[in-house]
Amino acid sequence: MSTKTIKTINPYNGNILESYKQFSDDKVESYLSLANQTFEEWKTTEISERITLFKQLADTLIKNKQLYSELMTKEMGKPISQSMAEIEKCALLTDFYITNADDFLADELIETDASESFISYDPLGCILGIMPWNYPFWQVLRFAIPTITAGNTVLLKHAANVTGSALAIQDLFEESGFPKGCFQTLIVDHDQIESIIADNRIQAVSLTGSEKAGKHIAQVAGKNLKKTVLELGGNNACIVLADADLDSYLDTMVNARMQNTGQSCIAAKRFIVEAAIYDEFLEKFKNKVMSIEIGDPLKEATGLSVLAREDLAKTLKDQVDKSVKKGAKILIGNKSDKAFFEPTIITDVTPGMPVFDEETFGPVAAIIKVKDAEEAYKLATNSRFGLGSMVFTKDTETAKHQINRIPDGAFFINDMVKSDPRLPFGGTKASGFGRELSVEGIHEFVNKKTIYINL
Repeated sequence: MSTKTIKTINPYNGNILESYKQFSDDKVESYLSLANQTFEEWKTTEISERITLFKQLADTLIKNKQLYSELMTKEMGKPISQSMAEIEKCALLTDFYITNADDFLADELIETDASESFISYDPLGCILGIMPWNYPFWQVLRFAIPTITAGNTVLLKHAANVTGSALAIQDLFEESGFPKGCFQTLIVDHDQIESIIADNRIQAVSLTGSEKAGKHIAQVAGKNLKKTVLELGGNNACIVLADADLDSYLDTMVNARMQNTGQSCIAAKRFIVEAAIYDEFLEKFKNKVMSIEIGDPLKEATGLSVLAREDLAKTLKDQVDKSVKKGAKILIGNKSDKAFFEPTIITDVTPGMPVFDEETFGPVAAIIKVKDAEEAYKLATNSRFGLGSMVFTKDTETAKHQINRIPDGAFFINDMVKSDPRLPFGGTKASGFGRELSVEGIHEFVNKKTIYINL
């Protein structure tokens, strides 16, 4: 029996929050068994009954918004105002599937030679979710809500540093009236995950995380013939063309990089700016970044605080320093202290530097000057990642002609790349495969069963 413990630590002050015992193999077995048993009943529950429970879940989210927000902020340092917004977005997500689940899961009639033929969307069983710490509630619920709505049950392996949030999400489902076993949190390590994926009761895996984690989980799942959805890292380009309206969109551009203290897979990480507007953009962007309120994440006015762990700050510092050695220049920032990393703008960035080639998970904006729009689009697609790109320009019609040129999962014109329950979300290349949200998300973990009837 395992005797390991997991400690959660407040990254802002270094205080230990809680200690949790890692599950023994016997306890994992009991959770798997319950998930499987619950599925047999849950899959036959009418969609109207599921929707009623999700209405209660949306109410519970709002009722406990302050509690959940403070928990997230203490565990991973997210500014409290952004934690509150995350819970509100989760409630909107729930409302979206409450409104649309019946239509999304309805049989789809297909005219053939049969007397009657259609597609039935049947749940698969127990789905394992492996989720990251940067959006502790949103990342989990955007996977779990459509998956459970479709009639599946869920087991969650959350990031260790947000274990309290993981357990709070299980409480959220149970407090809202869902049957025990519909959603359960596993406190396990990576070694246990392999045997869990191999278990016949696990039908599929959804992972949001790093490219390295995605490759490993895909390998384990593939060996066991389990479907996966992978939402991995990003190195999003933000193209700023010469005609961009900086006065209207500068706040959006800064938020695209600095939201969640830069710890977002869909953040704008490479700013590719036409030479004609470069100096103006750089000055305005710098001034806006320097005006962000930095401090205690529990204070309402704070816009940027610490990273979630000290090792993340060290990794980011190493990426920036290696880029400087290759010729990049620091405009502002590049100072760190424990889990804090100062907002940083780095210029003269070129391919081959870590801040161009790799995902930088923190408040570091890499700026690249290009001569024209053609060079801008060419550099934007020079990445092994494919999560999303954005372009700012007054000439939206010309920008629309670049849609097929951008091989990413998303292309935003005059806005930052963001997730919306109404739209599919996911990437290409090293950013993963599969889609979350919208109708595509609820259909990822169903059996699209062909029904053919002759009378």
